[in-house]
Amino acid sequence: MRIAVAEISQETDSFSPMLADLSDFQSHGLYFGDELLERMQGVGPIGGFLEVVEEEDEAIDLLPIVRAWAAASGRVTDKTVEFLLNRLLAGLAKAMPLDAIFLSLHGAASSQSDDDLEGHVLQAIRQLVGTKMPIVSAVDHHANITGKMVELADALIGHETQPHDPFATGRKAARVLLQMLRGVAKPTIGWRKIPLITPQDQFLTSRGPMKEWFDRARELENRVGVIDISPYPMQPWLDVAEGGWSIIVHTDGDQDLANSLASEMAEMAWQRREQFWHSERVEPAEAVRQAIRADHGLVVLSDTGDSVYGGAPGDSTCILRELLEQNIPSLAFLPILDPAALEQAMKAGVGGQITVPLGGKIDSVFSQPVSITGRVAAVSKGVTVELEKRGTHDLSRTALLEVGNLRIVLLDHRSFAINHPVVYTHLGLDITEAKLVVLKTASNFQFFQRWCKQLIRVDSPGTTQSNLAAFEWSRLPRPIYPLDKLDDWRAM
Repeated sequence: MRIAVAEISQETDSFSPMLADLSDFQSHGLYFGDELLERMQGVGPIGGFLEVVEEEDEAIDLLPIVRAWAAASGRVTDKTVEFLLNRLLAGLAKAMPLDAIFLSLHGAASSQSDDDLEGHVLQAIRQLVGTKMPIVSAVDHHANITGKMVELADALIGHETQPHDPFATGRKAARVLLQMLRGVAKPTIGWRKIPLITPQDQFLTSRGPMKEWFDRARELENRVGVIDISPYPMQPWLDVAEGGWSIIVHTDGDQDLANSLASEMAEMAWQRREQFWHSERVEPAEAVRQAIRADHGLVVLSDTGDSVYGGAPGDSTCILRELLEQNIPSLAFLPILDPAALEQAMKAGVGGQITVPLGGKIDSVFSQPVSITGRVAAVSKGVTVELEKRGTHDLSRTALLEVGNLRIVLLDHRSFAINHPVVYTHLGLDITEAKLVVLKTASNFQFFQRWCKQLIRVDSPGTTQSNLAAFEWSRLPRPIYPLDKLDDWRAM
């Protein structure tokens, strides 16, 4: 069997002022050809796929094409899409003949000129390889499933958990693809769109209505003839023409069963729509007060409005301002993206003192700079880190700024490591000494789990804020709950 392997993955925040270009993909590892196989062992959906292939007895000839993964941000530039797509198609053409294609896509990517980047990619592939070649894709479960995606892919396999386990998703998608190639299964898709958007507050699959919904998917997968059930609670900052939650059911050639279960799962989500809007967010000033009053740390302050993993810039000063105003009495860690301030810190050197307007430069709508004076405690002229199952990430230059009990890490670009302990430890800090840490994420706290004693979701403003009514929606299909009055809806 000859199977091509490729990944083009980015998550778009429609309200982010940043555009994603080729440098965003390069900073997270842009690989072509055999380098993909060398660098992606054990990493992400491709790593999961490779592991399943290695376990097989029969010979499988892998044709690695491209691995392009970028952190969430605004829309991808058309020039970048053209470059990546040309490399993908040229690689596929060269690899022909093929028996199948394994893809890793995000599912919530948009370019400057196309709401549906994944549909665009799949359409281009189909024009090259035809309609009969099996194409299976691992997909983030915060994807926005579109008509093109369903029509052009044989199977779309979503993550089963939040925080995500992309590696496991790749393994599952690989098994589906191999079953197809061996004639063991013929995936038939049942698909329902749900006129619903919700904030991120209930996105964790370990509790609440999201756990109930995803647990039900796993239960239904035990039914005879069911291959996969993938719920898709779309990430909530995607203002696109086909936006909204989805459910996809894959059965073995049974369209009626696929449709029936898709309707059941869609209506289950709809019945819990109010529960999905339940929030435990705390306004910023009170969040800091609660952290100060906590008997012991580590207290995690989740900066929900500036979630880098959701596409926010990472330069919000909302929580920083409160920490300064309340003169935080305990050691606190906070990261912020500010290339200009970082440059001043690098010039001052260790021991130097700088006064800078910090943050609020990229997102000037929801955040403004804060003037601070601090001592440069450490600098790093560049470091690349390997994160388990997450691959290589370039932290580039960083600096540590001491402002009273605050330890602020200055970054010059948005790295996945911004919410990982390494962003502090590589500058000499000890996580166990901190009372609180600010994470630029709303749901990926797992890297600090071993130390975390309390989690506080801060109701901070920003391009990933949970107050969805604060955004100006122009493309989202209407009516949609809860932006419109929509009491009666049934999955048909």
